[in-house]
Amino acid sequence: MTTQAHTHSSSPAAAGTDICIVGDGAVGKTAALGLAQAGFKVTLLAPPAKSAAPDPASWDVRVYALNHTAHRLLSSLRVWDAMDGARIAPVDNMTVQGDGLPEKASPGLLSFDAYAARTDALAWIVEDRNLDQALDAALRFAPNVRLVQGRATALTVSEQSATLTLESGQPLSAALVVGADGANSWVRGQCDIGLDYRAYGQNAIVTNFSCELPHRGVAYQWFSPTDGVIALLPLPGQRVSLVWSAPQALADQLLQLPLSALAERLAQWAAPVLGALAPLQPEVAKAFPLRLIKPHAMIAPRVVLIGDAAHVVHPMAGHGMNLGFGDVAALIDILLKREPQYDCGHERVLRRYARARKEEVLLMQIATDGLHRLFSTEAEPVRLVRNIGMSLVNHLPLLKRRLIAHALGQ
Repeated sequence: MTTQAHTHSSSPAAAGTDICIVGDGAVGKTAALGLAQAGFKVTLLAPPAKSAAPDPASWDVRVYALNHTAHRLLSSLRVWDAMDGARIAPVDNMTVQGDGLPEKASPGLLSFDAYAARTDALAWIVEDRNLDQALDAALRFAPNVRLVQGRATALTVSEQSATLTLESGQPLSAALVVGADGANSWVRGQCDIGLDYRAYGQNAIVTNFSCELPHRGVAYQWFSPTDGVIALLPLPGQRVSLVWSAPQALADQLLQLPLSALAERLAQWAAPVLGALAPLQPEVAKAFPLRLIKPHAMIAPRVVLIGDAAHVVHPMAGHGMNLGFGDVAALIDILLKREPQYDCGHERVLRRYARARKEEVLLMQIATDGLHRLFSTEAEPVRLVRNIGMSLVNHLPLLKRRLIAHALGQ
């Protein structure tokens, strides 16, 4: 275990720390930076350092479609402009098609565009590595932040504080512990928070391709009852990022294919709009299991959950990371507005956070799970109804504007 200090605290332990954040993903790092800039003393507990960085010229296969909520938060923390802008692609238009293949009868079509929404972009496609490097650079110069590398083995809570005990025996005490440690959250487990869990029987396969035709800032998504959800997201230049939410058996088959063969398999959807696809070097594909995780609470005594520790949804809407950034923004706002007699881990303060996040998280869980169920059936009556519904929504400007506003985080 190593400790890297970013503050001038006289104690080598976390004495005087207001908040201890567990987890070093983008949501955890953003929370650490935002809370420190808001004036809180923060300790960020992260696992031991990762392996050597990959080739910086390569394209990260893990990307996020960040909405305006994420953009506002990262801009306010001066992280957005610290990213490499040449590696960020705005989404100017989104085209969603039902039942997969264009030649099917009444496939159903729904499209959104930034111009009609009176906004500069619907979203921005950002590589995980680009965001992570900008956050690391900001944290290196952030006051009030201390990075501790190690793993916690115990969490104890008293009336005044919460204490994490590390493998080395070192205690980290704070008024509030923030669990930002992902879907399999250790912090959540220590709090004995129950959850509803459902595996979707799908894997998200992610990789990158170059495309023969310009994508013009369009994000394409196709729904297929047999093949799952296929999304091709714009990257800078004539490049796209694939997120294929495929049934488990199909995902296993696809992962065995050379990426050139996977590109050919995608041609039935991509060729009419993007031309031929070719793998980007180095040829890498990864897969992530898809599941719905609904913890029964986002708070516990002197503990709050954010990001995937608090909610995991199907990625078809691309809003998992945006929900996490919404958590961070709400937490910062609520802690800053608390009454002076309450510390940042007080029960009343944490209840306000839980109430503030309940509606948005629940709506996203219902929407993504409902869409998954709707498009997973091959029943002909259901297929006809959903495709008619998509096309009907496409011709109702008021409803489309409300859907876009929600997606943008407005």
